[in-house]
Amino acid sequence: FLNTILQRSPITAGLDLLVKQANAKLPLGFFILLTPVLGLTAYVIGSRVTNVFFFSVLVGVLFGLAPYAYLRMKKKKRMEKFERQIPDGLDLIGRALRAGHAFTSGMKLAADELGDPFGAEFQETIDEINFGVSVSDALRNLVKRVDCPDLKFFVIAANIQRETGGNLAEIVENISRIIRERFKLLGKIRILSAEARTSATIMSILPFLVLFALSFINPDYLRI
Repeated sequence: FLNTILQRSPITAGLDLLVKQANAKLPLGFFILLTPVLGLTAYVIGSRVTNVFFFSVLVGVLFGLAPYAYLRMKKKKRMEKFERQIPDGLDLIGRALRAGHAFTSGMKLAADELGDPFGAEFQETIDEINFGVSVSDALRNLVKRVDCPDLKFFVIAANIQRETGGNLAEIVENISRIIRERFKLLGKIRILSAEARTSATIMSILPFLVLFALSFINPDYLRI
């Protein structure tokens, strides 16, 4: 019954993609069922601990969103790791092309040398090509699976080169160099903005901490 509902729901495709991008071992249905279970359980416990209706609803909503937040967190970490692996992977592909290997052979070399997520995603692309999918379509599927802007530059350059020709090895190495320079710039920005980001985090959390404390210290004040 749940599978039938999920297949007809328009948001299922996006959630299923999120589960795959997070590399979660459990299916989408598990997380969807877990959401109301956690939300209702937290609401009941919150209503027993304190009589403040707003606080109980807030706790229920936060715990209900926990599975989605967990998947988003896992996806973010995995995509960040993918971004860190891209320069090394592109360097391997570029060196393989300069050595005379085919483009797909260079991708296979990068997939074998690097671990998850870069190696796993590129291996899936190689498998699609081996099963008869065109290289251009397999690369487009790779972009759909991986939420990484830097990967799009590589795929667009590879597809254009296959249609118009050119030195693909030089293009790939230039993209790798640009990505490395961008990482250096982002690192400097994070250092310069660390104090402001910390202050913003504290100011964002503080109202909820005060609400939680007042629910125990003076619940009548919250009711008003």
